[in-house]
Amino acid sequence: MKTRTLGTSDVKITPIIMGTWQTGKRMWVGIEDADSIKALKAAYDAGITTFDTAEVYGEGHSERIVGEALSSVRDKVVYATKVFSNHLSRNLVIEACERSLTNLKTDYIDLYQIHWPAGTWNSEFVTVEETMSALKRLKQQGKIRAIGVSNFSRGQIEEASLYGQIDSLQPPYSLFWRWVEKETMPYCVDKNISILAYSSLAQGLLTGKFGLDHKFEEGDNRAKNKLFADKENYQRVQEALDKLRPIAERNQCSLAQLSLAWLIAQPQSSAIVGARNAEQATANAKAGTLKLSADDLAEIDTIGRTVTDTLDDNPVMWDF
Repeated sequence: MKTRTLGTSDVKITPIIMGTWQTGKRMWVGIEDADSIKALKAAYDAGITTFDTAEVYGEGHSERIVGEALSSVRDKVVYATKVFSNHLSRNLVIEACERSLTNLKTDYIDLYQIHWPAGTWNSEFVTVEETMSALKRLKQQGKIRAIGVSNFSRGQIEEASLYGQIDSLQPPYSLFWRWVEKETMPYCVDKNISILAYSSLAQGLLTGKFGLDHKFEEGDNRAKNKLFADKENYQRVQEALDKLRPIAERNQCSLAQLSLAWLIAQPQSSAIVGARNAEQATANAKAGTLKLSADDLAEIDTIGRTVTDTLDDNPVMWDF
């Protein structure tokens, strides 16, 4: 899988990135550590060299599983992790980074990201200038190689950029969730900021595996996802999937692979995608080499808009 440059840094990432929210177990059901480790190793064997995690995923559990699974190939992989919104003061950023380094069994993090802006999720407000000063110090010390942000608006990225180099944005982005395209993507393209799309399969919707009557188990965060929870949205999703299936068939790929291939063809965009097992990880990786025609990309785009054009402007995917 051909790598891409992360922003203006010297970090090289794969267009398909292994996501590990589910690896932390919290807010997911049916996740086993042994399966997660096998999935991470299978992703690497299939050509994925970039792995995204966060301190808040299971309170460090995801990071620890990533470190356990990939420590033997550390020099060949890229680790991206995140500091949560309640740890954005100068001292807490530095402490959080040290914990992540320990969890990941490494002495450097390739991409360190602000997970949510200060003040979100009932966190204390801290100026982005203070947070960026801590991140720049960590970068000067060689503990992180690049700085990114997640769930930031265009205005928030512009403000953060006043105090240091921002090389990536991690937004929710998929064929069925395209808020980032409105204002933020043009800015990222102009400033050479990589877009690392999370929930790139709309939390599994774009696999086509969830029927009209699907019910999630107690504790599964996806029950709160607006695309699933709103009946009208969910009906539009099913109709769009029916239109996408013939395109997948003629490209000899799954719906998931088709959706990921469309996403990584968008400006500056790479796709973060999770996997519960080795088979899913291997299948996801194949999307990194799937080339769609211009006509297919345009048709997929039009179908996606039958879902997204009716959504509101709130960028948060869940009603927690």
